[in-house]
Amino acid sequence: MRGCGAADYTRDMKPLALVAALFLLLPASASAQLVAAKDGPIVYGHHHVNATSVDEHKKFWAGTLGGTVITVGTDKREIIRMPNVLIFMRAQAAKGGTKGSTADHIGLSVPNLRQSLDKAKANGYRIVTAQEAPANVPVKDDIAQVAGPVSGLGYLIGPDDVKVELLEMKDQTEPVKLHHIHFFGEKNAEMRDWYIKVFGATPAAGANPAFVSANLPGVVLNFSPSPTPIVGTVGRAVDHIGFEVKDLAGFLTKLEAQGITPSVPLRRLDALSLNIAFVVDPWGTNIELTEGLDKIP
Repeated sequence: MRGCGAADYTRDMKPLALVAALFLLLPASASAQLVAAKDGPIVYGHHHVNATSVDEHKKFWAGTLGGTVITVGTDKREIIRMPNVLIFMRAQAAKGGTKGSTADHIGLSVPNLRQSLDKAKANGYRIVTAQEAPANVPVKDDIAQVAGPVSGLGYLIGPDDVKVELLEMKDQTEPVKLHHIHFFGEKNAEMRDWYIKVFGATPAAGANPAFVSANLPGVVLNFSPSPTPIVGTVGRAVDHIGFEVKDLAGFLTKLEAQGITPSVPLRRLDALSLNIAFVVDPWGTNIELTEGLDKIP
């Protein structure tokens, strides 16, 4: 995605309005846990990042963006909590940032974008809105100008080159919450259809030349075409994404019937009282499936 000038904005308002409309597909309410788990058998659960410095990631996700550091499990591990998503951190250097991988960026919503971007800049993070904003959307003072309830967009680069999109939702009461995951791939429509088939996501209404979308409780899944080859997520800054699943054993049986074999079979993680398994999508996105993550307060 690239930014553009004001001339494109005045010449074509329809793409701008459509972008704003698609950003609103996320189901509304969330609090400081996976409350969307009540809304469906499969919901979004967590991101897992490879952290060269765990302290830097805590500074970014919590100290800068507004998440909360909590301690969980019998092994007393620290994670970051945001409404409808948990962020786990593995202390190891990433092989690369999120750009260039299938999981291009994470989308979060905030009530005051100017304030969030200023704080990020003051804490030493790079603002890249002009380079990353959708086409036909003008950028002024690091904010992409969009119409509607989403009143602005901003992009920044965090530790280990994690790319994050911030969407301004002025009526939001939480300081930050999950909005979307944005995938890139050479066959983006096929990617979207795979997540619809496998995880029961709902196709998003409307059309957008930039990307296609699907919904799960608590998250929007966006899929953009990539003009260049992309790589899988393993070892990258976002090593894997995670879905919380009711009756994980039964779900894995359904996956096997579809010819999808877990890359890591079902096992128990006693330290967190979790059942977990892993699958990899056809384009290399590493996906952890959990059962019990919604019990973390």
